[in-house]
Amino acid sequence: MKTTSEIRSDFLEFFAARGHAVVPSAPLVPANDPTLLFTNSGMVQFKDVFLGAEKPVAPRAVDVQRCLRAGGKHNDLDQVGYTARHHTFFEMLGNWSFGDYFKRDAIAWAWELLTQVWKLPPERLTATVYQTDDEAYAIWRDVIGLSPERIIRIGDNKGAPFASDNFWQMADTGPCGPCTEIFYDHGAHIPGGPPGSPDEDGDRFIEIWNLVFMQFDRQPDGTLLPLPAPCVDTGMGLERIAAVLQGVHGNYEIDLFRHLIAEAGRLTGTGDLGNKSLRVIADHIRACSFLVVDGVLPSNEGRGYVLRRIIRRALRHGWMLGVRGDFLWKMVAPLVETMGEAYPELADKRDFVERVLRAEEERFGETLEHGMRIFDEVAARDAVKSSREIPGGDAFRLYDTYGFPVDLTADIARERGLGVDMAGFEAAMARQRETARAAGKFGGGATLPAELASQLPATEFLGYDSLDAGGLEVLALLRDGRPVDVVEAGEDAIVILDRTPFYAESGGQVGDAGVLVEQGTAFEVSDTVKLAGQFHAHVGRVAAGSLRRGALVVGTVDRERRAATVLNHSATHLLHAALREVLGTHVVQKGSLVAPDRLRFDFSHPQPVTREELAEIERRVNAEVRANHAAEVHHMAMQEALDFGALALFGEKYGERVRVLRMGDTSIELCGGTHVARTGDIGLFKILSEGGVSAGVRRIEAVTGQGALDHVAAEEQRLQVAAQLLGAGTGEVADKLRAVLERQKKLERELEALKAKAASGATADLASQAVEVGGVRVLAARLENLDARALRDAVDRLKQQLGDAVVLLAGAGDGKAALVAGVSGAALGKVKAGELLAHVARQVNGKGGGRPDLAQGGGEDGPALVAALAAVPDWVGQRIN
Repeated sequence: MKTTSEIRSDFLEFFAARGHAVVPSAPLVPANDPTLLFTNSGMVQFKDVFLGAEKPVAPRAVDVQRCLRAGGKHNDLDQVGYTARHHTFFEMLGNWSFGDYFKRDAIAWAWELLTQVWKLPPERLTATVYQTDDEAYAIWRDVIGLSPERIIRIGDNKGAPFASDNFWQMADTGPCGPCTEIFYDHGAHIPGGPPGSPDEDGDRFIEIWNLVFMQFDRQPDGTLLPLPAPCVDTGMGLERIAAVLQGVHGNYEIDLFRHLIAEAGRLTGTGDLGNKSLRVIADHIRACSFLVVDGVLPSNEGRGYVLRRIIRRALRHGWMLGVRGDFLWKMVAPLVETMGEAYPELADKRDFVERVLRAEEERFGETLEHGMRIFDEVAARDAVKSSREIPGGDAFRLYDTYGFPVDLTADIARERGLGVDMAGFEAAMARQRETARAAGKFGGGATLPAELASQLPATEFLGYDSLDAGGLEVLALLRDGRPVDVVEAGEDAIVILDRTPFYAESGGQVGDAGVLVEQGTAFEVSDTVKLAGQFHAHVGRVAAGSLRRGALVVGTVDRERRAATVLNHSATHLLHAALREVLGTHVVQKGSLVAPDRLRFDFSHPQPVTREELAEIERRVNAEVRANHAAEVHHMAMQEALDFGALALFGEKYGERVRVLRMGDTSIELCGGTHVARTGDIGLFKILSEGGVSAGVRRIEAVTGQGALDHVAAEEQRLQVAAQLLGAGTGEVADKLRAVLERQKKLERELEALKAKAASGATADLASQAVEVGGVRVLAARLENLDARALRDAVDRLKQQLGDAVVLLAGAGDGKAALVAGVSGAALGKVKAGELLAHVARQVNGKGGGRPDLAQGGGEDGPALVAALAAVPDWVGQRIN
């Protein structure tokens, strides 16, 4: 029997032997598509290649891509674990041709791997082709020798309502083409029919491989133009082919899942390994762990919210199995045993993944049982029993108050035979967004038309060695996103040159500013950005004259701005190294800003950085600055760079050859940015602040060079002002301030004692004002300028004096009133302090509540308060009688 690991290796070795470059899996967070939450298919990392905006690393490639789908049209989260083939995390085997081989080779190699290497019986395989793709049909029939009755032409969902769609396209326009899919027949004993038949949704015929032939470019009017270099994009789910090769019907029966399910059973004490909850846990630990490995941390928005949903669904299934302690994080170890060899980064970050999951498990464990109790109360209502639906408002309350993602509520409801009012939930969510809109959004900036990108050579960057250059050719001009031949004075535009000394914003470093000039023409560059990963776009305005496509210009970078920027960029690398040394190797860069005036560095860390840790980090960075290391630049192959010890920066895409920056023995990173010649050029590094950005992500802001010196000078000036105010020397400020604070605390204690004495005096005669109502002493009074604390003390004294009593005091001043109510003795059986206080507060435009024996709140002072207090005895009498 082929193991999952062997299948993965077989696939890579088969295509590597046929001239394919083995490409590592891209992270689950796409580096080239900010509009996409996750890498959800193998083609995501090659998207720019197919669009013509990026050159391929090789004409042929093969990879095993980790993917994630959690919701939406591709995957219903509540089906995961309950069907044979639904997953959140899965692996996609793919081989790729970028204008090299096409249909014949793709089909022949697929057939060879399936039938000769993996020995699948040919009679068990069926192929589909697009209805008009005679070329693919002929290859299957004449080259492969597949009988015509097992080659099925499939339409495009028009006509027969059950027809599949064998035509793939990236979007409404752009690259597209027909597919051929390969199906495995599990046998007549399994319900279901062949693809294209009315019962194709059964489980007998399972798609195992999809070969996409991108040969057209769909135009806005729907016409299909042939691509100049047709491509091949194939995808085969590793879990599906493993099930076939291991002779089982469901993905959860393969070796990989058997091990994880067995461990989940052991940790939860569940002997029935067919339990669906164990499947959910086994699936979800893969998704959770790899999301954390790829830099996603639990939060309430964006990718972090998806991770939190998956974690909490897994925890709820553990809860269903009787687990009330922590268990999910303990599943990381068996996952590493199963997948750590194929994905070394999983093994490297095991400790950090466990810490993140454990913290989230502890956080949610505190509310899970309470939330389940609320759900049970809602489900027990007569209205819910009759409608068979959880109201949207209650689903939102479970989400907003108890952290239950709505699909978790839907999951629980489904198990009880209930639905969820999603329209009501969305309405409640929309109301919340009106008052506090989520900050995390995915968006993009300027774009380059694909047809233009395919015609332009990549920009040659000259800015490592020079800040000005002449003879730069204007290859393209863009105005309002459209190519033009000329831009006039006063017009905003984007200029693309064949070569440039201007650095384009990347890796957190801001783009250069400066000027492009030719005779009589000046174009002021306000920013430089990178389009399609390889074109430097100079953003700005024509200050004088007119600029034409084809013109030769002289480019000059703003030297002062660049010089200040490089100090901060190099300091960012030193900071990254120091953070990993002081806090741990779990620290991963989550974003950065390298500007002329400051640097900002976001990184993964589960708790605030202490003052002592910050001091040590700053000390280490400055030690590296003083060591005056040379900033060594090396160009090498990607794997060679990783072996060299280089770290890859967050959000960057790297080619086959990479640029490695080394400063001393601690900082070695892949980076295409501009840097100092020696670390001593940085001068001084000073941390300004440290704080949280989101769950598990911290941020440090700092300054260098002249900015750091200016900051130190400003701090000295503030210290001198403080010294003058305290009447002390700068060296005595701390001792003097400590003495002032001690004196202030002493005076505050004396003031509190005086307030208490005044309150005692003010309430001394109040007991005599109490009236008897039904055997209970009732007192309601207004007192001047007593705060809530003094009122509570007064109410407690009065309750002791009066015995069976109901007391309500109002401390009034400046138009406001603090309210405290207390009930004691026999009165507790009939009167609740919280109800009394709420009753009075409503009459004075206030609110409040509390326990049966003590409650507090507030409202407005005025005639309404006097009337409300006067009516308290009657209100108590109604309750007693």
